[in-house]
Amino acid sequence: MPPPHRRTSPSPSNAPCTWSASCVIPITAPSMLNGAVVRDGRIEHVGDREWLVGMLRDNGVPFTETHVDGVLMPGLVNAHTHLQYTGMAEVGARQYANFPDWMVAFDVVYDAGPQDWRAHAAEGARMSLRYGTTCAADVVTDAEAASALHDAGLHGVAYWEVMGWENAAWRERGLTTVNAQLDAMPTSPGVGLSPHAPYSLESAPLLELPDVARRRGMRLHIHLGESHEEAEWSGGQRGELAELWKSSAAGSYTQMRQGGGGFSSTQFVDQLGVLGPDCHIAHGVYMTADDRRRLRARSTAVALCPQSNRVIGLDAPPVAAYLEEGNMLAVGTDSLSSSPSLDVLEDVALLYEVAREQGYRHEDLARRLLHTATLGGAHALGLATGHERVGQLQAGAVADMVFIDVPVTSIVGTIEAVARHGAGRQVATLISGRVRWARPDIVEQVGPVSADGPHVDEGVAL
Repeated sequence: MPPPHRRTSPSPSNAPCTWSASCVIPITAPSMLNGAVVRDGRIEHVGDREWLVGMLRDNGVPFTETHVDGVLMPGLVNAHTHLQYTGMAEVGARQYANFPDWMVAFDVVYDAGPQDWRAHAAEGARMSLRYGTTCAADVVTDAEAASALHDAGLHGVAYWEVMGWENAAWRERGLTTVNAQLDAMPTSPGVGLSPHAPYSLESAPLLELPDVARRRGMRLHIHLGESHEEAEWSGGQRGELAELWKSSAAGSYTQMRQGGGGFSSTQFVDQLGVLGPDCHIAHGVYMTADDRRRLRARSTAVALCPQSNRVIGLDAPPVAAYLEEGNMLAVGTDSLSSSPSLDVLEDVALLYEVAREQGYRHEDLARRLLHTATLGGAHALGLATGHERVGQLQAGAVADMVFIDVPVTSIVGTIEAVARHGAGRQVATLISGRVRWARPDIVEQVGPVSADGPHVDEGVAL
């Protein structure tokens, strides 16, 4: 086994930096024991450590090398979170009977008085770095929290959340208001639009908001299938959905359901044109086979948040069905107002348990779940391809990486260990090739932590 720390020096300050580990999991290529990554902001090459180092030496290329025992893989992508609610951890620390029960508890704290949303969001960003997250879909409800990703140097998309609009008010001033709010968002790393949910917006805003986002070239994100009330009612009025939503009986999803309409929220928003390859949904718990088919037909990814669902008292998402049927999946932590942690790997471990309980027996489960936590999330955010691609260790990709301290055995066994037991074992987080967080005992190994980021109390960061 390689020594725990190796640096080849001296070399010019601009020399390539080689990062090696006992096991490298690139996601977009076969995993390898004793692998290495050459990077300088972007990844130059990924391969067997001995071959890669030998190639550099044979070509007379000066380089530095840092080795960390354990696993090196792409930085994690949190595909659904609300960083501004980090200060509401008291709500997420409880257990609730159902969604309305949780909403009451949430509103009590949210409405209690002034909240420092900017500080709470910044703290959530610091926690994200500690847990190996380098990219996030951050849903922003209060403008003070809008710059969290930008300020922390995280990649991803900050989605401006829109909720509470009725049809009449929307037609009077909705477009003007939302366009002004979007104009005020920080443009880096990315801006998106999030119609909150079918039950919190009437039909007119749900119909127009996707057009607003698409005219601006923005991505869309919506809570969907999170509550029991969004499930299909087998005994409800059927009729023709294409006509029903345009009628006076469906000025909103809630009105349609009160009138006896049995259609699910997924069927409803699909008819309004919300879904598409530029959209991903959060939760997807109450989904029929037809709902899941619609998501596949629209190339719409699902960010699964099982820890949040469990806290709120919901059923588990149909993980096994999603996997068997080929839906595009990502992983989200939701916020600390509904979840005990912002560690994406905790949700991965729970998804593993749920999938097995639901009957998924294939041996590829751990590998597929690590895909959801990296490249799957990147796909959901529109960052899986192109110049700014993340969620993968591949030449030309942004050098976002995380080291995880798990025992390295076989490749299959190591992947299983990361998926099931990797939570809390992150030891270093790199964004664009710079160390942004490191566990105190390995700071000497990985070198100085970049000053382009926040201070992290647990561990070392600047």
